Amino acid sequence: MSKSNLISTAETVAAKPRHLPPLPPAQFASSDAAEAHREARARKDAQVRGVSSIDAMREAIRQASRALPSISVVPRLARLGEAAFRERAAAGLPFLVDGVVNRWPLCALPQSTLRERFGHVPVRARVGDYVNTAFAPDRAMRDMRMLEYLDWVEGESAPANLPPYLGNLELRELNSLCHWPAYLGKMGPPRYWVGPAGTVTPLHCDYDDNIFAQIWGRKRIILSPPHHDAFLYPSQANAILFGSPFDPEAPDFDAYPLARQASMVECIVEPGQMLYVPAGWYHQVRSLDFSLSSNRWSRAMPQVLDATAAALLKEPA
Repeated sequence: MSKSNLISTAETVAAKPRHLPPLPPAQFASSDAAEAHREARARKDAQVRGVSSIDAMREAIRQASRALPSISVVPRLARLGEAAFRERAAAGLPFLVDGVVNRWPLCALPQSTLRERFGHVPVRARVGDYVNTAFAPDRAMRDMRMLEYLDWVEGESAPANLPPYLGNLELRELNSLCHWPAYLGKMGPPRYWVGPAGTVTPLHCDYDDNIFAQIWGRKRIILSPPHHDAFLYPSQANAILFGSPFDPEAPDFDAYPLARQASMVECIVEPGQMLYVPAGWYHQVRSLDFSLSSNRWSRAMPQVLDATAAALLKEPA
């Protein structure tokens, strides 16, 4: 397929303008209201994943993690079929996959495509100190168009130490150019991550399996197993998302002495590669170049949980 045909495909977007969803409220009127909201969301998360309790699922993941071998390298594998991927994922360890993402039409297009063909797309940028406020409900955001964002981060006025970041966005205009394999059964929609070198997602874990695709540029990802949360001073953002204040790229062991015991493994995800991040694994992500990434989270039972654990967690019919 020629590049002109690829671009024609990219331009088949909905005629009606798309708007970003409203920002969440900064805070609740009372701690009781906040707790009620947290419990309601946890019940919904459990129902979506077919488990009786998210708390029980998190604990089962941590217990399974204790039996895992330690790794010093994230293995890199050739292209996998669906059955082979799931068998490998059931081992509960992260791995890289070649030969999938590099076949996507979007990978064959130049980075200028964002500016030339998708400059009109509405985006929401993380601004200010979005690392230290990453899991706060009122972190600073700014709405704009893709073209405005690119002009900003490529201009002289962009902050040098922490560039604005387009993180965790649904850019549906790009979906037809990304051909996701059916590696995991019940998947959420693709999310996109766009930004120059220096954009960061701080250390955190999601209690869902995650397949992460690197389309343009490179990213450095540092990972730590689920049961090492005991050393990472986690705080709960919601039932399936926990953040850590520890920075493995600039470790402060005086402030976080237990973090010396946390096992860390680093990998560089190259353009055209896919990374599997098992549920519960902590990870910190840094762009090394101007980068476009996409990921999808599973909305089903994590692969690491064996049949016995899954049966115990199943929501009653």
